[in-house]
Amino acid sequence: MTEQYVLDLQDVDETQVAVVGGKGARLGGLSRLEGIRVPGGFCVTTDAFRRIMAETPSIDDRLDQLARLNPDDREAIRTLSTQIRRTIEGIAVPGDLAAAITRALARIGEQAAYAVRSSATAEDLPTASFAGQQDTYLNVVGPTAILQHVGRCWASLFTERAVTYRQRNGIDHRTVHMAVVVQQMVFPHAAGILFTADPVTGNRKVATVDAGFGLGEALVSGLVNPDVFKVRRGAVVAKAIAAKQRAVHALPAGGTQEVAIDPQRQEQPALTDAQVVRLVQLGRRIEAHFGRPQDIEWCLVDDDFRIVQSRPITTLFPIPETDDQENHVYVSVGHQQMMTDPMKPLGFSMWQLTAMASMHEAGGRLFVDVTRRLASPASRAALLDVMGRGDPLVRDALETVLDHDDFVPSLPDAGPAGPPVGRAATPIETDPAIVTELIERSQASIAALERDIRTKAGPALFDFLLEAFQEHKRVLSDPLSMQAIMAGMEATWWLNDKLQEWLGEKNAADTLTLSAPDNITSEMGLALLDVADVIRPQPKVVAFLQDVEDEGFLDELAKLAGGAEARDAIEAYLDRYGMRCVGEIDITRPRWRERPTTLVPVILDNVRNFGPGAAERRFEQGRQKAQEKEQDVLSRLRALPDGDRKADETKRMIDRVRTFIGYREYPKYGIIRRYFVYKQALLEEAERLVQANVLPEQEDIFYLTFQELHAAVRSNQVDDQLIQQRKDAFRSYHALTPPRVLTSDGEAVTGAYRRDDVPAGALIGLAVSAGTIEGRARVILDMAEADLEAGDILVTTFTDPSWSPLFVGIAGLVTEVGGLMTHGAVIAREYGLPAVVGVERATRLIRDGQRIRVHGTDGYVEILP
Repeated sequence: MTEQYVLDLQDVDETQVAVVGGKGARLGGLSRLEGIRVPGGFCVTTDAFRRIMAETPSIDDRLDQLARLNPDDREAIRTLSTQIRRTIEGIAVPGDLAAAITRALARIGEQAAYAVRSSATAEDLPTASFAGQQDTYLNVVGPTAILQHVGRCWASLFTERAVTYRQRNGIDHRTVHMAVVVQQMVFPHAAGILFTADPVTGNRKVATVDAGFGLGEALVSGLVNPDVFKVRRGAVVAKAIAAKQRAVHALPAGGTQEVAIDPQRQEQPALTDAQVVRLVQLGRRIEAHFGRPQDIEWCLVDDDFRIVQSRPITTLFPIPETDDQENHVYVSVGHQQMMTDPMKPLGFSMWQLTAMASMHEAGGRLFVDVTRRLASPASRAALLDVMGRGDPLVRDALETVLDHDDFVPSLPDAGPAGPPVGRAATPIETDPAIVTELIERSQASIAALERDIRTKAGPALFDFLLEAFQEHKRVLSDPLSMQAIMAGMEATWWLNDKLQEWLGEKNAADTLTLSAPDNITSEMGLALLDVADVIRPQPKVVAFLQDVEDEGFLDELAKLAGGAEARDAIEAYLDRYGMRCVGEIDITRPRWRERPTTLVPVILDNVRNFGPGAAERRFEQGRQKAQEKEQDVLSRLRALPDGDRKADETKRMIDRVRTFIGYREYPKYGIIRRYFVYKQALLEEAERLVQANVLPEQEDIFYLTFQELHAAVRSNQVDDQLIQQRKDAFRSYHALTPPRVLTSDGEAVTGAYRRDDVPAGALIGLAVSAGTIEGRARVILDMAEADLEAGDILVTTFTDPSWSPLFVGIAGLVTEVGGLMTHGAVIAREYGLPAVVGVERATRLIRDGQRIRVHGTDGYVEILP
């Protein structure tokens, strides 16, 4: 039995993570690869660790305590993890286990120097690297010292950072076990790290090598700046040689020390270009073996590379899968739809099936392939124009990719260009009856869906839904609807361009569109003010709502004095808007109707911050401001040369924008209403699967694509392992930041604002709603945690229509994602809120409670002292 405590590195491979941990399994796999040299050694297996833990009962109680701690309670985690570590380090290694380790040492050389390295079972996984979570000890000499350091490695499973990392990632401490790798030390001339994909840009064709003198510890610990080489297509394409003043060397008696480097050598490269290229070739072989980009630790000994670790790079954004080797350029759908969070498989597959364009999934996000449109000059110009008007960062990112030599092929224009991308072919009359007709058509189509779906179940439901998706797309692509949307947008652009040219006014359309009619999203925000009017006079109802946690609170509410009216008001609101929620393009997200507590903090803010009749007053004030602006603009235009013509044209465009701009929000409302109908039907199917013991719980269907769910309903079978893999992957996708533009090389291109008209230190974004406002920044990432006061400025990652109830109570808006015509921008203009969107990392650069000044006309934000 003792032999299972120790396994030679040559005898293990990647399938044995449970026995030798992530590092041991990968080193074993590497040591079998032809041409890859890995220093010899052995693994002390997880059986040894489990035995130590089993023989120490006090650890069990402490693990129970640890599991109950909040991941943010750092003091309690520090105290408890220190106690567990000290206990483990104090355990004497049992005789048979010590003998097994000593025998393995004797085979290699007892008095040789070794690296003793932690190798946990939850480490170097494709979705979580755990880099730096456990400990490594270098140049350990003699059996006594090695046994002591094996104990330290076991204990390092419970460092504060490792414990916190597991708690934040939802990993049970008891499921993670520790093996230890004991490996012969190498004493290198140089050492460092090789990334087989560029860790900054994500480009899979560019490898990056960091190199320094001596042991790699100097780089890993940040003691010195490394030399950095970039390699593409087998050649060094860039390098930066650092002044390397110090190195870490091994001491003869064991341990390491820092040494100063001779000034003459400090600026010599640690590797020659030829060595760098050779190292990258080895890296490509390792990458091919593991099937994904790697972060590799290497040492150079006598012009020969030794590999001492390889783990997946988990920070890279995945690339959409294709069945060809061509170059592709993808634009993020999430940045257009104001939803950059990952979507669950049912969510993205439903959006793919109901969207007007073909979409590709990667990292839980959707992307549209624009390569062909970029390839021909006419469609390229139209695409860049539309993208630039919506989000200048997307346009800049696309232009950056076009600047890469030959990445996008050049194709001739295919025949007559036709209408530009996203533009209507022919204009329509400025007639409010058009909008009324479109809304009636949409409502009739949804009523038919609600009626016809009631009788469908099982495989017949899925056949029905596939037909319903075609009707869904038919309504979306209605030419009259497209013309109405474009008429409103083009009138906005015309007014902004012409009034700047003629009157020197920036973003004049922002005021001219205040309180435009027929905007379902701004009506939704005002309607919640009306709900607050019903609740405000009822102190018992207000007090009850302040403590609401249970989703069934509406039934309880009716039992209070004034509660029945309050419940009816909330119910009526949910009947009209309850299908909405944050991230609503993902059908799996809980809707307000499913989780009405989400609205309670906003209702209470409205009760506190507004008086009766606020909704009507707000709308009327906006309408009057727009009217005054119109009269002001027209009178100033008439005073200009050719003023009557300019004023008449402008009046026509103002009428046009006020007729159509509100409708811009309606198609999305129609989509989300349909989604709720689809979702309720699919959840009923899920309940049948639960009753038949095919699924443990209803919401497991969210981790299947629509097509997979269809198959599960037909066969009454589900792959439990697939669902678990999808849950793990979805959790890992939250750590990834989706790029606006992504290439098939994996390069994530964010784009930049090319501006020099902004004060130093200001945060640059896109001006989407005019005006300047100063106030307290409220950084809110979850609408349910909103706690706003009059005059606050909302700072968040993105706002979709579900955020608009908050807009009535704020003075300004800053978001990280957004464009000129995305929902947040449209509603900010409707309500007259100064707004800047597309401010990179706004929620990290602006602290909650700081005073800021939002320049909504010029597109920047100042953080005030």
